[in-house]
Amino acid sequence: MMAQYLALKSDAQDCLLFYRMGDFFELFFDDAKTASTVLDIALTSRGEHAGAPIPMCGVPVHAAEAYLARLIKAGHRVAIAEQVETPEEAKKRGGSKALVARAIIRVVTAGTLTEEALLDSRTANWCAAIGEAGGDVAIAAADVSTGRFELLECSPEAVGAVLAQLNPAEIIVAEDGHAASLATSLRPRATFDSARGEARLKALFGVATLDGFGQFGRASLAAAGGLIAYLDHTAKGALPFLRPPRITRSEGCMAIDAATRESLELSQSQSGARKGSLLDAVDRTVTGAGARLLGQDLAAPLMDRAAIEARLDLVQRFHDDPGLRGAVRDTLRSLPDIGRALGRIAAGRGSPRDLGQLRDGLDGAWRLGERLSQLSALPALLAELAPQLRGHGALIDLLQRALVPAPPIDSAGGGYIAEGYDAALDDLRDAGAGGRRAIAALESEYRTRTGIAALKIKHNGVLGYHIEVAAKHADALMAPDSGFTHRQTLAGVVRFNAPELHEIAVKVTQAGAHALAAEAAHLEELTAATLATREAIAGTADALARIDVAAALAERAAEGAWTRPVLVDHACFEVEGGRHPVVESALAKSGERFVANDCILSENNRLWLVTGPNMGGKSTFLRQNALIAVLAQAGAYVPAARAKLGLVDRLFSRVGASDNLARGRSTFMVEMVETAAILAQATPRSFVILDEVGRGTSTYDGLAIAWAVVEAIHEDNRCRCLFATHYHELTRLAERCDALSLHHVRAREWKGDLVLLHEVAEGPADRSYGLAVARLAGLPPLTIARAKSVLAKLEAGREKTGGIAAGLDDLPLFAAIATESAPPVDALRAELAQLDLDALTPREALEMLYRLKAMGDA
Repeated sequence: MMAQYLALKSDAQDCLLFYRMGDFFELFFDDAKTASTVLDIALTSRGEHAGAPIPMCGVPVHAAEAYLARLIKAGHRVAIAEQVETPEEAKKRGGSKALVARAIIRVVTAGTLTEEALLDSRTANWCAAIGEAGGDVAIAAADVSTGRFELLECSPEAVGAVLAQLNPAEIIVAEDGHAASLATSLRPRATFDSARGEARLKALFGVATLDGFGQFGRASLAAAGGLIAYLDHTAKGALPFLRPPRITRSEGCMAIDAATRESLELSQSQSGARKGSLLDAVDRTVTGAGARLLGQDLAAPLMDRAAIEARLDLVQRFHDDPGLRGAVRDTLRSLPDIGRALGRIAAGRGSPRDLGQLRDGLDGAWRLGERLSQLSALPALLAELAPQLRGHGALIDLLQRALVPAPPIDSAGGGYIAEGYDAALDDLRDAGAGGRRAIAALESEYRTRTGIAALKIKHNGVLGYHIEVAAKHADALMAPDSGFTHRQTLAGVVRFNAPELHEIAVKVTQAGAHALAAEAAHLEELTAATLATREAIAGTADALARIDVAAALAERAAEGAWTRPVLVDHACFEVEGGRHPVVESALAKSGERFVANDCILSENNRLWLVTGPNMGGKSTFLRQNALIAVLAQAGAYVPAARAKLGLVDRLFSRVGASDNLARGRSTFMVEMVETAAILAQATPRSFVILDEVGRGTSTYDGLAIAWAVVEAIHEDNRCRCLFATHYHELTRLAERCDALSLHHVRAREWKGDLVLLHEVAEGPADRSYGLAVARLAGLPPLTIARAKSVLAKLEAGREKTGGIAAGLDDLPLFAAIATESAPPVDALRAELAQLDLDALTPREALEMLYRLKAMGDA
């Protein structure tokens, strides 16, 4: 057995090996040590290897999915070694001591999951492969749980952005590829050959030419070949269902790099959770497929104005008709996820319940299609989708006749084919039921004959049907003329057989076995009939998801008083009463109101320089306008009173930064890398938000960098840009930059307290209110007082010399401050500041008063 195990482990390579032994999957050696730690299960040992005990642990086969989920989440891959013959077949092949043959039937990886329990129903599960050819790059991506297959062509520089858009669970790269550092799995270079990739695609879809799918570059063919080879490797020849590939080129979508996605928290917050993201704030879908599609829409906003308008028309139809919207959402809510059910069936991992889900889902889709087709003045997109909901009448009828109302997950026990579908099966079931009734009658007869009221007829997998009595009654059945034959003695019970029972049991067992075989044959037939129309079923699943997204966006718009954006071809950005969808939702939960603001950018006013205090709302204002652009081009209404937008080809956000120590980058280095990418890639059609550029270095260096960046954006990139800063010296650029205008977030000091108004107004801020914010943050009063003193001297020095922007040298001033003695400490105030009044006892309070009086007298 160990020789067989080690041979399979050699084939599994770096995967953990689940080795089937009876009702358990066992793991040995280092695999056992790893699994026992991750799964928190007992580590034992068995036998010896090379003179040492063999570490071992195992998990029950019936509960394997739960353990697989934990191992996959921990970053492991698992090879499943199953018994591929029965013990009887092994004995017939090699004698009584022959070892049951085993083989790896599947490699379970993060990107190739289909099991319902292992997947998030509301998130797509992409497996991506990066192909390279002649300097070109393409990414092939498949979600094998639904059969979606995409080819995304991009420049080498845009690979990171495309991967960030997909957020794949697994990335496959050739072992010597330029993108090897991005890989979760490295594969042989030969599997990424473009000629082999072309041949694989033709064979997979049974075509002589790929022209019907589109024009494929060599990099796309290489990526597709590498991906298909990997999926074939993990499925061990049982390639999962893939739909014909859809080609997407980078210019078809708004380009959003990884840093911008993270900054804007499009699909997950800074903490990595879905809660707090744009997707979470927008999502009102009622199906898993709809949630997955909405996530993809927000990840890849469109650049095709006609396609965006088609989506918006559908959203508006549902928005303007609440009754229709509610009815459609109620119908969708009741439908199962037919896309993933189809994926499991096509991968050979389907169950009778999956067929039942397809039956119910397709029937519900048909009824929804009938209702929608009766509407007047259908939007173009809905007119296109409605026919895809129908057309499965024959399959629905077949599955309705063949399956019971609630089919089981496990097919091994039968019971999923409906009565009346197969007369011969019904006869077998009747025979089995009649036999079981005869066994029940025989049990009653044996009790009467023997006088043993506790006598029972039982069944197990080893003895079959047998008679069981307590040990104290066994002697009565042991007599030679009793008609009973002894079979087994256990603690407290003795088991027997009898000729009448054996005869009936044979009939029952044969009827049951034949019934199970008949049901299994029907399951194969139903599966084949389903797979014959899998392309049409997948189209229905897509149509349901798109309708769910449109109705959900309409629901969100009605809920938040959002408006339909007006899209134009020129580069404008006019938003009145804009709000941040995530912040507004958070404030609403606490009963607070979000302060809406306008943002009007045009050719002659395309760069806003925004000043004002920290916590005043600058970053929120910047982000909300970027999110409005994303929502609009994803085909959604936007949180604003009015919005008129020119399409954005590239979106950039540099708001806040953190260290990337793993790559040797400080906060300031990260900031500069992101800023450099913006200056290199932004076009006049781009939208850029920048916050606090240059704050990570010295005052002079930072101001100089910020000054130069503003000039470059204004003169060279000429994009629409919101630039927030605390460098008030930058406001002088308004005198020389025609398309730059000054704005600030309003704040006031009232009786020594800072009041943040969160309103954006024209003109520069009068000051930064930094000390007021520091006081809000809880800096000690003595520290605030010293800061005021230093600030007064700095401002006096700047007024004398013309300010930092004039190139002054303030070193003498700083030196004077540094050598100046700190203001005397008020001992009485310091003592009072340290008091913890809640912790003082009455006696301690009295003693403290005496001490303070003494200090005052002194």
